Amino acid sequence: MDLSVKYLGLKLKSPIVAGSSSLPMKIENLKKMENAGAGAVVLRSLFEEEITLEYEHLLKTASESDPHMDYYDVKIKNDNITNYLEYIKEAKSTINIPVIASINCVSSHEWTYFAKKLEEAGADAIELNLFIMPSDFKINCEEIENTYMRIVDTIRKETSLPIAVKLSYYFSDLAAFIKRISEKVDGVILFNRFFHTDFDIENFKIIPTNVLSRNTDIAISLRWISIMAGRTSGSLIASTGVHDGNSVIKEILAGADAVQVVSALYKHGIEFIEDMISDLTQWMERHNFNSLDEFRGKMSQKNSPNPAAVERMQFMKYFESKKYDFE
Repeated sequence: MDLSVKYLGLKLKSPIVAGSSSLPMKIENLKKMENAGAGAVVLRSLFEEEITLEYEHLLKTASESDPHMDYYDVKIKNDNITNYLEYIKEAKSTINIPVIASINCVSSHEWTYFAKKLEEAGADAIELNLFIMPSDFKINCEEIENTYMRIVDTIRKETSLPIAVKLSYYFSDLAAFIKRISEKVDGVILFNRFFHTDFDIENFKIIPTNVLSRNTDIAISLRWISIMAGRTSGSLIASTGVHDGNSVIKEILAGADAVQVVSALYKHGIEFIEDMISDLTQWMERHNFNSLDEFRGKMSQKNSPNPAAVERMQFMKYFESKKYDFE
């Protein structure tokens, strides 16, 4: 049975990718992920602010008499950045599946030089976790979208590595934007997950909530993978809410090339990847599928000229079947 997939132009042995988190930042965990059947691993995200601070430090310590200082060749001294690059090298020498670096970013400023460093360290691809909260009343949606495009364009100039963008669903023209940005990158990941806010009403503090995703969170990515399948360039990857083998099957039926898993590994352990793959293969055997390509996109909305209308009809059918008594 063939579980292999193309992911950002890379061939993976399975569609399950260990998503960005602290779990892949231990060598023993990387080995477990590979042995359990993961097709690739995404390292935890470095934040733009971390790289920018280091860049500013290099500028301050550079000789003022050398206005043409090439910071590409200046030794990175910050332990966090240096360790990240060294860890990529160690990971590549330890496992045989692709190792993908991740950057959480909101601008196309000086930090983008770091993409070249990731390539030199041996990363197989770069994942850009992009998110600009649309909460600034002075910035319109077009400006935000153009910022995303500038980030991708700038990174493209710095590296030849495959690039994936991980997006949120906070867009007024989401379908059009996903299609637009997919033409510039090797893959689009739907969707990223952010800090969820709650209030401590006794101590008047902002606290985190729902740190890990829930299986019901799959509804958002499942809908949009289904809508975008066959309408984008490059890989289409599902993320958030993929908690078991059935979730993997659903996302591939919707049209995903692969899925990213994080919360399920925190909840059940890294070895849970084996269970997910077992559920997938058993389901394929029951339905006489020999490869993922045979059912990928089988339940996508590609053949519908108006996906919103399809969703509306299903909504109407559901509520027509319910009986209510009104007083």
